[in-house]
Amino acid sequence: MNYAAEFDNKVVVITGADGNLGRAVAAAFAQAQASLVLVGLHAQSLASAFGQSDAQQLLVGADLTQRAGADTVVDQAIARFGRIDVLCNLAGGFRMGPAVHETPVEDWDALFALNLRSVLHMAGAVVPGMLAHGGGRIVNVGAFAAARGVAHMGAYTAAKSAVARVTEAMSGELREQGIHVNCVLPSIIDTPENRAAMPEADPARWVSPHDLASAILFLASDRARAIHGACLPVTGLS
Repeated sequence: MNYAAEFDNKVVVITGADGNLGRAVAAAFAQAQASLVLVGLHAQSLASAFGQSDAQQLLVGADLTQRAGADTVVDQAIARFGRIDVLCNLAGGFRMGPAVHETPVEDWDALFALNLRSVLHMAGAVVPGMLAHGGGRIVNVGAFAAARGVAHMGAYTAAKSAVARVTEAMSGELREQGIHVNCVLPSIIDTPENRAAMPEADPARWVSPHDLASAILFLASDRARAIHGACLPVTGLS
């Protein structure tokens, strides 16, 4: 789909922007002429990926596992662009682990903080402004694998399953007020890190960051105006 100029004068916040998916999503929205707020944990990594802040993009280093980090993002975005139209919650993390009964509480806390608490903190910081402006779009990233529990992935699948349920709950709460909340559920994303970790696998069956970015762009666009609370599988050929 051609989204040229569809997001002109729209302000899009992308968390996890310096990751493989984040860079693809940022490129897609930039091509559609959006103004971008690109968020990552480390300002240096953002600068390496995107250069410096300019008239069309604002780089913000923030720890979104803390509410103060989310507030910093929103404060800087409003100061620069005046509003936020779209929030793409891409920040997250994955790790295999021991059996559930052997998983340290620190691992549960870490994966829930990265994958769920970051979403909750950004929602808490962004939604009031969207309500004040009469609407907006929120797209979260869950995981196709989290449709059920998976051995040695208990903490991860539990956290990503919670993202899907939070997406549905937020949609039920906000759709009548003009805010669309949806999420994508990717399978394995074709990244250099995943290729290195699974050298025997066939990456042609995985999801490319570009294809996943296209799904996110669609859900953030007016073309998805009739879609609320969807958890959209994006699974490539797998």
